[in-house]
Amino acid sequence: MHTPDLGRLDVAILSCLQADARTIAESIGAKVGLSAAAVQRRIKRLREAGVIEREVAVLSPQALGLTMTFVVMVEMERESLAVLDGFRRQVLADDNVQQCYYVTGNADFVLVVTCRDMAGFEAFTRRMFFDNPNVRHFTTSVAMDRVKTGLTLPLEP
Repeated sequence: MHTPDLGRLDVAILSCLQADARTIAESIGAKVGLSAAAVQRRIKRLREAGVIEREVAVLSPQALGLTMTFVVMVEMERESLAVLDGFRRQVLADDNVQQCYYVTGNADFVLVVTCRDMAGFEAFTRRMFFDNPNVRHFTTSVAMDRVKTGLTLPLEP
């Protein structure tokens, strides 16, 4: 993907949207010195260029009873494209997986998983790892505190 040139105004608009995607164009325009129409045009261009991938609601896991978070290192049996792609599809289809990274080092994948409780995590491990003959080994760490989460990126003009 081609990285578009982002000017000072684009960065300012993105900063506002990262803080709260519901911010209306009029408010953004007042902060950055543009009309609402100009802000809307820039946002449309940023979406089309793939800079803005999507806009979502950030939900509270605690409020939804999803009180446990796990960081799981997964080692695959072999690193063929078919095995890796199959695991990627499995991860994408599972709502408990919040994040997944294909990594270098001892593990092949690092997952961040959210569940209601240990029984929910055990069910997750059965369907994701034990029922998958391509998973060689996995190691789990239980998060004790949710210190920082998010997807905001550092923005520089």
